[in-house]
Amino acid sequence: MYVAKTKKSCHLAVLSVMVLALMHASLVQCQLAGKLVQNPCSGKDKCHTCIQTQSCAWCMQPNFEGRSRCFQHTSPDVCPEQFVWNPDTSEQILINKNLTLAGESQAYGSAGGFGGGGAAGGGGQYISGGSSYHQSSSSSSSSSSASSYGSQYSGWSASSGEIVQIKPQSVNLKLRINQVHNLKVSYTQAEGYPVDLYYLMDLSKSMEDDKEKLSALGDKLSETMKSITSNFRLGFGSFVDKVLMPYVSTIPKKLEHPCDNCKAPYGYRNHMPLNNNTESFSNEVKDAAVSGNLDAPEGGFDAIMQAIACRQQVGWREQARRLLVFSTDAGFHYAGDGKLGGVIAPNDGECHLDLQGMYTHSVIQDYPSISQINQKVKENAINIIFAVTNSQYTVYEKLAAHVQGSSAAILSNDSSNVVDLVQKEYNKISSSVEMKDNATGDVKITYFSSCLTNGPEIQTSKCDNLTVGKQVSFTAQIQVLKCPEDPRDWNQVIQIYPVGINESMVIKLEMLCSCPCEHPGSIGYEEHSPHCNNYGTYMCGICDCGEHHFGNTCECSVSDMNSTINNDASCRADNTTNVDCSGRGNCVCGFCECFKRPNPEEVITGKFCECENFSCERNKNQLCSGPDHGTCDCGRCVCKPGWTGSSCACQASNDTCIPPGGGELCSGHGTCECGVCKCTANDQGRYSGRHCEKCPTCSGRCQELKDCVQCQMYHTGVLKNVDDCARNCTAFTPVGVEKVTIDEHKDEQMCTFFDEDDCKFMFKYSEQGELVVHAQEEKECPPKVFMLGIVLGVIAAIVLVGLAILLLWKLLTTIHDRREFARFEKESMNAKWNAGENPIYKQATSTFKNPMYAGK
Repeated sequence: MYVAKTKKSCHLAVLSVMVLALMHASLVQCQLAGKLVQNPCSGKDKCHTCIQTQSCAWCMQPNFEGRSRCFQHTSPDVCPEQFVWNPDTSEQILINKNLTLAGESQAYGSAGGFGGGGAAGGGGQYISGGSSYHQSSSSSSSSSSASSYGSQYSGWSASSGEIVQIKPQSVNLKLRINQVHNLKVSYTQAEGYPVDLYYLMDLSKSMEDDKEKLSALGDKLSETMKSITSNFRLGFGSFVDKVLMPYVSTIPKKLEHPCDNCKAPYGYRNHMPLNNNTESFSNEVKDAAVSGNLDAPEGGFDAIMQAIACRQQVGWREQARRLLVFSTDAGFHYAGDGKLGGVIAPNDGECHLDLQGMYTHSVIQDYPSISQINQKVKENAINIIFAVTNSQYTVYEKLAAHVQGSSAAILSNDSSNVVDLVQKEYNKISSSVEMKDNATGDVKITYFSSCLTNGPEIQTSKCDNLTVGKQVSFTAQIQVLKCPEDPRDWNQVIQIYPVGINESMVIKLEMLCSCPCEHPGSIGYEEHSPHCNNYGTYMCGICDCGEHHFGNTCECSVSDMNSTINNDASCRADNTTNVDCSGRGNCVCGFCECFKRPNPEEVITGKFCECENFSCERNKNQLCSGPDHGTCDCGRCVCKPGWTGSSCACQASNDTCIPPGGGELCSGHGTCECGVCKCTANDQGRYSGRHCEKCPTCSGRCQELKDCVQCQMYHTGVLKNVDDCARNCTAFTPVGVEKVTIDEHKDEQMCTFFDEDDCKFMFKYSEQGELVVHAQEEKECPPKVFMLGIVLGVIAAIVLVGLAILLLWKLLTTIHDRREFARFEKESMNAKWNAGENPIYKQATSTFKNPMYAGK
């Protein structure tokens, strides 16, 4: 541990000598605040603050002449290698036992490693067929002090033959701040891994039929779990609620018999500790009596806390998968509800069972909170299965989300599906692994794995669909975010563990937050050192001065200073600034000591360090255009003869702006700047060329020569008449070429025009002695458009589209008519008779025969 002393000051006026000494420690930071910091290492004036900055190293060299002892370790030649302190991340695997292969755990279980009929720890003796068990008085103390990830087990197999499911088991890690280190973690599920199942049941009156069904299915539950693992133990406990109003009726008669065929209420009772004599489970459940209470919620949280905290009484084994099946058809009381019954003492999370397994503090302390339950579950690596009825499933599903490693499942109204439920939930738990850790807020751990993609790793801490013997790997990305304020917290023990498994990987983490040379007894640490004029402590190459001295080597004494204000002012050019030595040096005893640059050719000078020779204007990445052009003096370029300009890049002579044949500067079409012509523009166009002798956009004689070129080459234009052309065009005869191009080495001018037929023709001319014209032999005319064909094609298309529409209409009407005719014929065939054949039809007249009529 080190104590930071004071060194320098940057304040204006100090009221007392003691305040001056205390404020001098921040001088370097105050001076650096007045200028641009080049890298994150600048301004770190202590070794520990330097190495806590990423990519920074500290130089411990005596008489260091560089600008800052804290520098980026990638920078070369800043400090000799033997004086550099740049700690790096290191990893050392201490224990790396192989994972238990398939079959090995079975052999270990059969050897009796987890056998025995009593509770774990040898403190209990189970009496088969009875309703109670005997326990030594020493075992009644709370087992919460024996953390499953703590001193007893330490997260790894302590002796040969134990099951190993996580690898490696112990690692030493030294890590710098903000550096990311990847650590590989492997996990496999061992075959036949021991299982402890404790059935915790609500024995209020409404659960009477569930109790009977569980008693009948007890043997089947044992057989089912033994088919999964032969190393299986089963236990049983029950709960009702606190024996207080308003939870239960306190009328004496109701306390004895709260309901028909009911026994007295109680908070929690451990009927049967975990035991491999699973045949007696059914008898214990059958003999357990139901009870009754007044309110709907039950005291399940009290029971869960005791079932977890009383590890010896319940019989949880150190190395086994621990399942707590919580069965109920009602809600739960939680922290704060105890005040309704006058119980204000908070739950202490300790074990409070008597020799008969009864919870003794039910009426003394409040229900536990959800966070307390979650903490106990994590400490003891227990998986809770909330087996509840359908009406309560939503509530317990939300509760399971807040308790690590727990799940919720729907229990039938009479618990007839309890065996299938336990088996299904166990398979779900055992086929999944989720990595957790107990890292503090100063350490960040992120998990990556390829178990979900079978390819590249993605960020996840959970793998599903695991089978026995299948190995999965995680990459734990560990990063120290900041150094804790208390140096005792720089060494931490972090555990990475699979949820619900009593194994972990222990990481002994050392945060590299300080330098050895800052601690007494280390090399580079010397009290009352001659390097500090015997007035200070020499550490890591710098002086930590006493109260009455300051300076790089403690050479300045407070008592020798006549006036603090005058000494501060003597390091400033005027009273308009509060920065000493222009921000480029240290004020030592009233005088400026300018910083030294790593490059010996770069020098800071001046009484107030106001001048330097390295920040002048550059040209082509050369200071003042190079040593042949000028030198840098106090931030400005001093040019050598023949050169001018702010960067000495301009020639003083204008000879380079005069055309080779002589004449005006830049041919009269521009100005000479820095030995180079800057061409101007006029109404005709913009000039170009080294001496502004060219004007590609100027019209020239193109318009003048156009008519003669047009009539002589193409016999078109205003002079297309042969006589007119011969009379007016006598100055030149154009030379026909296939394509007109400009020769850059000749003074040629390109001309382009369009005639009355919208055809483009081009020609060029030059006037070197005489007028010479070259014209394109063929004009570039747009292709002719056959308008009649387009019109006829449009008409034909319209006719064809009309015919197609008529044919389509005819086809649709024909199909419709045929369908109607077919429907008519079908209806006609279905008619059985017509109007003349209707059997119920009667004629309008009746005929009677006269019996007396003889036919004559």
